[in-house]
Amino acid sequence: MLPRLISYRCAFIILLLADARLGRGSRQNSEVMMNRHKIFSLALLFWVAGAAALAAERYEMTIERGVAVKMRDGVILRADIYRPKADGKFPVLLQRTPYDKRGGVDFGLKAAARGYVAIIQDVRGRYTSEGEWYPFKHEAEDGYDTVEWAAALPYANGKVGMFGGSYVGATQMLAAIASPPHLAGVFPVVTASNYHDGWTYQGGAFEQWFNESWTSGLAQDTLSRRAREKSGALPWIWKLPLTAYPLLELGSAEGLASYFTDWLAHPSYDDYWKQWSIEEQHAKVLVPAYHVGGWYDIFLGGTLRNYVGIKAHAGGDAARRGQRLLVGPWYHGRYGSKVGEVDFGPAARGGAERFDIDELMLRWYDYLLKGINSGVEREKPVKIFVMGENVWREEDDWPLARAKTTPYYLHSGGNANSLLGDGTLTTEAPQAETPDHFVYNPLEPVPTHGGGLCCDNESLASGAFDQRPAEARGDVLVFTTAPFKQDFEVTGPVSLEFYASSSAVDTDFTAKLVDVWPNGFAQNLSDGILRARYRNSPEKPEFMNPREVYKFTLDLWATSNVFRAGHKLRLEVSSSNFPRFDRNLNTGEEVGGATRLTKATNTIYHDRERPSALVLPVVAR
Repeated sequence: MLPRLISYRCAFIILLLADARLGRGSRQNSEVMMNRHKIFSLALLFWVAGAAALAAERYEMTIERGVAVKMRDGVILRADIYRPKADGKFPVLLQRTPYDKRGGVDFGLKAAARGYVAIIQDVRGRYTSEGEWYPFKHEAEDGYDTVEWAAALPYANGKVGMFGGSYVGATQMLAAIASPPHLAGVFPVVTASNYHDGWTYQGGAFEQWFNESWTSGLAQDTLSRRAREKSGALPWIWKLPLTAYPLLELGSAEGLASYFTDWLAHPSYDDYWKQWSIEEQHAKVLVPAYHVGGWYDIFLGGTLRNYVGIKAHAGGDAARRGQRLLVGPWYHGRYGSKVGEVDFGPAARGGAERFDIDELMLRWYDYLLKGINSGVEREKPVKIFVMGENVWREEDDWPLARAKTTPYYLHSGGNANSLLGDGTLTTEAPQAETPDHFVYNPLEPVPTHGGGLCCDNESLASGAFDQRPAEARGDVLVFTTAPFKQDFEVTGPVSLEFYASSSAVDTDFTAKLVDVWPNGFAQNLSDGILRARYRNSPEKPEFMNPREVYKFTLDLWATSNVFRAGHKLRLEVSSSNFPRFDRNLNTGEEVGGATRLTKATNTIYHDRERPSALVLPVVAR
């Protein structure tokens, strides 16, 4: 505390001396005014030094574990509290997690030493907290109650900020739309804006790999809780033979994850999903937010929609002006430079072993909750990593106003199948051209190779990988530009507007944007999928008439990439990306119970009347 007090007192004394020395009557004299300006500048330097000392101040700390917090319905949630061992009141940083509050030790100690009360809480039904675990269901009310409880602690100053990533980002956003009075900010990292599209489904397709791997991981604690509650020797003392003693009564898998079957029972965007939709309730957000995402992250789409939507619709000017966005080249949960098979260099990790998200968050909260000029206040609201150049760049907003929407039209002689085909991309609209056909067989889907995945990276790796193995298949259409003569930048939302038909009543269409290096390495940048029955609306499925031509718009989310001179831009079009997404069986059956399957012959048109095009945000250089 001493350096800060000395600096503040020096600033105060200098200001008093300036006022006495110069006098009120002489303040119009230019020389006197200049001297006064110099004195005030010196005072300001001392004041800033005091603020810097406050930011750098380190505290001893105390830890309280398993603190009970009663929710409005009487359920007890438990939290660990890390706080400065000092007099006074401090701002609170709150994390509500389903992943075990004990994992917050390192951050809790760091934050407490920096002058924060750090609270890490197990959400309802997880680890030490009571109640039933069901994703999203209780987070708004429980988040509200916990924020208000935290703000009223005797050592809290009434300002509460929340932080964390993935589902922990969901606990923040759901609390934010509940609008607790003492919530002062959120720091959601790699999270979604809609738990139907962009979490459980995408473009109507079931996020099979994420949903199954995430649910299996979550079920482990649920199973452990069941074992603790039901296991014991007394019910089995009469059991013979003794070798039949069951050790643990685990029961069946029923009830371990009822939400998983509920997700499958609601493939359309209905009231089940709308009750938790963040993007439909952006107007209820009343606080600044710092959104962090990754170009290869599974929730990139939601991160961008939250930034754009809250900035446009938040329930107050301060919240609208207080939105910030940072997007790096990372996949889910990793902030290093190596992303799959591509190394984006030291800038991607902030010059350290990995990008320090905690330090970024603490700097932001130093500014937001403590009023310290930590440098964040001088930065533009948007910071993006531009791949290809591998540099960070600040921007005034997202999407970039200067990006020019540019269609790149699909062309071929009807043989765009595979890397050996004749598919091209140009800015010239097509005239009379032969359409392209491919056969999609659900028994032989195109395998997932990189991209935005979660949550078992050892079994199915995320990030940037060479796509040539997929491009060698006959059921993948490949369209490629000529090599660029100079650097070509694409930064912003990407989509594919195309005309297609199918022999089936329902099928999927997938698309992938690729950067082709001079050595042939085909680096995936962004991708998307669209289930044909949801081509017009995520709420009302409509089957196709076989062989009738329809117009589709497929969202490839976004990217920021400089295609270096000599590189090519490529589009892949197919009907599967498995097991990231479930296989469309082409029969029109509901996803949860479908077992019958059939092949589908799918056709992509690109002619004068049906000009299919990849729509790119091109930034002049």
